[in-house]
Amino acid sequence: MRPDDGNAFRQAVRVVRQRADVPVAFGGQVAAGSLHLSEFAGVRTAALKGLQVRAAAGLGGQVMTSRRPGAVSDYGSAVTISHDYDAPVLAEGICSVAAAPVTVHGSVRGVLYCAARGVVPLGDRVLDTMVDATRRLAGELAVRDEVDRRLQLLDVADADRTALRDGVAIEEVRELHAEFRAIAQGLDDAVLRDRLHRACERLAHLTDARDAGDPPALSPRELDVLSQIALGCSNAETARRLSLKPETVKAYLRSAMRKLDVHTRHEAVVAARRRGALP
Repeated sequence: MRPDDGNAFRQAVRVVRQRADVPVAFGGQVAAGSLHLSEFAGVRTAALKGLQVRAAAGLGGQVMTSRRPGAVSDYGSAVTISHDYDAPVLAEGICSVAAAPVTVHGSVRGVLYCAARGVVPLGDRVLDTMVDATRRLAGELAVRDEVDRRLQLLDVADADRTALRDGVAIEEVRELHAEFRAIAQGLDDAVLRDRLHRACERLAHLTDARDAGDPPALSPRELDVLSQIALGCSNAETARRLSLKPETVKAYLRSAMRKLDVHTRHEAVVAARRRGALP
């Protein structure tokens, strides 16, 4: 199951409030052309909770349409935005507010806000903090989207194992396995990381090339390295893909070779495949 994107937005709202040092932060996801405000930090009332913001309406709707950050220093009297949502915004006591879109591959997936209850211009530091937070959140959503897309490909391959008799299909599975491991090793999201590791296990078993014996006790990092070596990557290329030092890659490779009782990198890949550790 895909981790709840709401949790990612919730964490982003908390980070924005803390790093921008503002009294209020909130945000939500865009669905069916409307922004649903669902995540809040520092609010005193329930006025904004569950609010649906239409495209081009209010500051958030304007940000959705323009795909650029925006801000007003006195919400109640601002002439650059519509005032469709004055009642809930002013009920919370908000005067100064800034908003930034969370854009993934050109599509606005949500909006984050910073706000103050006085007429206090929100300067470049606040806006820079918001933009940084939206970029980080957009990057995480993009990774989740890519994982979903590739897991769908895995489902297709799993349903039709006969396709793996084609050498091209087998190489695609191996590339997918290596990419999943490379993505997983850089994730902070434990749920998403575990999901990718389970997918890697499925991929490793798709080719049905296992020996009867138990698979070797290779560490996750050793498997990360072997999965890249299996694609023909050099130690330097493997290090770059996994964000490791070349010396670290060599150490993991030596350890894997010792466990597999082999003497070359090629033999290590073959032995790992025979034992079902690699596809």
